[in-house]
Amino acid sequence: MIVPTGSISPLVALLWVLNVVLDTGGQLAFKAAAGDRDAGDGLARWKHMASRPWLWLGIASYVIEFLVWVAFLSLIPLSEGVLLGSINIVAIMVAGRFLFGEKLTRLRVTGILLVTLGVAIVGVAG
Repeated sequence: MIVPTGSISPLVALLWVLNVVLDTGGQLAFKAAAGDRDAGDGLARWKHMASRPWLWLGIASYVIEFLVWVAFLSLIPLSEGVLLGSINIVAIMVAGRFLFGEKLTRLRVTGILLVTLGVAIVGVAG
């Protein structure tokens, strides 16, 4: 049963937060696996990544996130779900800044603010 527009139940909110955490965690784990300077090149790089936990943590996060995402979308309209899910990119960019020292330019910060504003509008107006 899809929740009517404008009302977000505690279950929907929980699934949304879980989706953000799992998607962000998966992306960060993949970045940690791919960014390992000791990994080498080509097939050796893939073998090195496969022997480390980061790649598998990322894959596990995405498998669980897939299930959470399907449950989330089963409760709200697709148009709202996709818009609310776009906050993931904000979480990933901010986490990338703190964990990997990635730069947040003025343009990226403006994008973060606009995405956040859009998600807030969708969340409130539904």
